Amino acid sequence: MPGKKPVISGRQTSPTEKSTDKEVDRFLDRLARLPKTTTAKGRLIFALDATASRQMTWDQACHIQAMMFEEAGRVGDLEIQLIFYRGFGECKASTWVSDTGHLTRLMTSVQCLAGSTQIEKVFKRAVKETNKQKVNALVFVGDAMEEDIDTLGHLAGQLGLHGLPCFMFHEGHDSIVATAFRQFARLSGGAYCPFDEGAAQQLKDLLAAVAVFAVGGRKALADYSIKNKNKSMTAKLLAQIPE
Repeated sequence: MPGKKPVISGRQTSPTEKSTDKEVDRFLDRLARLPKTTTAKGRLIFALDATASRQMTWDQACHIQAMMFEEAGRVGDLEIQLIFYRGFGECKASTWVSDTGHLTRLMTSVQCLAGSTQIEKVFKRAVKETNKQKVNALVFVGDAMEEDIDTLGHLAGQLGLHGLPCFMFHEGHDSIVATAFRQFARLSGGAYCPFDEGAAQQLKDLLAAVAVFAVGGRKALADYSIKNKNKSMTAKLLAQIPE
């Protein structure tokens, strides 16, 4: 219909894009360029797409989030708010939690349900939260985007103005979704990184890196990379980041 804005759908067939060390390197370089945090207590919004296609990654994230607390705990205190959407218009946010047991119980009580993406609600919630008390980073994990790209881009820009970078982790190889996620990351002052379906280690490394950044900023990332340089792909790449 005339005048209707185009909507990008992420559940269509499109050219594939492989997750490579170069992509992750660019992501980590972007992380390193972000302003340092000034406190050893970080707040991180952990947002996930919980629609039907996401069940395997959701199960992985239930285990991986423990490492986020563990690695961030070596630097300072971390608080996480879980946000997820699923089904018919359902988007929920938890209270702020500071222990892995509480977050595990929250996540294991959730089952993924078929539905459309609701990234707009996630971004709006993030703006609201950081207006109340500073949030250091937003992590989003998903494989699709079925909303108006201009609306989401505007909200991502608002997050950037509030100093809240979005780290858009893209599961899969949909080039249309990749383009959208890259724009949101850039507009917010964050970073984009793809990872392969079922690649739990890649996701584990990336989430741990952002958790450390949320608490201690760039210096903490540099220290983390030195201590873990032989343990993972991400740690090896972090070792290349200048202080």
